[in-house]
Amino acid sequence: MNDIAIDVIDVCKSFQSMTALKKINLQIGQGEFFSLLGPSGCGKTTLLRIIAGFETPTEGKILVTGHDMSNVPPHKRPVNMVFQSYALFPHLSIFDNVAYGLRAKKLCAASEIPGKVKAALSMVRLQEYSDRHPAQLSGGQQQRVALARAIVNRPQVLLLDEPLSALDLKIRQEMQEELSRLQRELGITFVMVTHDQGEALALSDRIAVLFNGDLEQVGAPKDIYEHPKTAFVANFIGQSNLIDCQVVERKSSYVQVKINDSLNLWALDNQDVCAITGDDTVIWIRTDALKLFTSEVGVGSVPSSPVNVPVNRFPARVVNRSYQGTTIDYLLRTASVVDFRASCANESDPGFSTGDTAFIELSANCATILPRQARCQSQSASSEATQPTQSKSPDQQALATR
Repeated sequence: MNDIAIDVIDVCKSFQSMTALKKINLQIGQGEFFSLLGPSGCGKTTLLRIIAGFETPTEGKILVTGHDMSNVPPHKRPVNMVFQSYALFPHLSIFDNVAYGLRAKKLCAASEIPGKVKAALSMVRLQEYSDRHPAQLSGGQQQRVALARAIVNRPQVLLLDEPLSALDLKIRQEMQEELSRLQRELGITFVMVTHDQGEALALSDRIAVLFNGDLEQVGAPKDIYEHPKTAFVANFIGQSNLIDCQVVERKSSYVQVKINDSLNLWALDNQDVCAITGDDTVIWIRTDALKLFTSEVGVGSVPSSPVNVPVNRFPARVVNRSYQGTTIDYLLRTASVVDFRASCANESDPGFSTGDTAFIELSANCATILPRQARCQSQSASSEATQPTQSKSPDQQALATR
């Protein structure tokens, strides 16, 4: 039995002079909740549309459960899709919306349709709403109807195009729990496009991070968050400090770098960077890795336990303090004009005010060096924006209701 649900092989996609995808190779396992994550214009929706059959790759091919989809139209692929705009029929009842694909494609006997529809509505907890129309439901309930319509035939793969982006925060959080439960109960492959890092981290078995048409990193949420392989991934996932620096010294599994020719810091070495003394690189530090104290505890880069892990200690002035609810965020500036952002949990907040001096402690195990790249800004030009995705083609409507 093939354990690979989707195999993306050397897929490239160009729109006139713009390259949306650059030779993407990716395998998604059977029964996996997989997220395509990245900013607008990174190519994630383009890739989902190619899997669905709404776009044809310029090069490469897509295999679904081992079968080449190159000449298979969208409505004949073993996938269903949930669109961002739900694509419900406003004049049909919830029951008839869910039953539409079954009737249109004659996929089962008429006598079986009520049972299948009721089962699908029961899975999304809407069995009591079957006689209502979409306008009588909330946004979260409409999203559940779209899910019920997509799963009524138990597709091998369910594709979700930013399914929760139109919902407010509380409903979105509830729907995240519903999606996770639904995927576990169905046991089928979910492939979700999202730009929401928290959503991807919370729901996914694995995540593929895309940027500017390239596949930056693929891995489990914990690996993506704690061990980013590129400066873009480090900057895009969570809150981080990314600071240009120069390698000064290597010792054991650590490397010392210099920032602004004045501030020296120890960090974990990164064998993938292959930096030598004198090389320019980037030091990556999570904002919650910086510990703040009101009094000096030994400034400078000095060895510390456990196992002689270097600990960086240095003072900085508080430039700004921002209350974020569960955390307090600080902007700190050293005497050599190096800015750091730090986040403190409310219960451990030292209570600094603007202008105060804070003493920073940073374990070398909580910092690492990454390859220097162009600054990690989301591009305003969007590969998705070049495509007419607002209206649904007949193929798209057929796939949504199949």
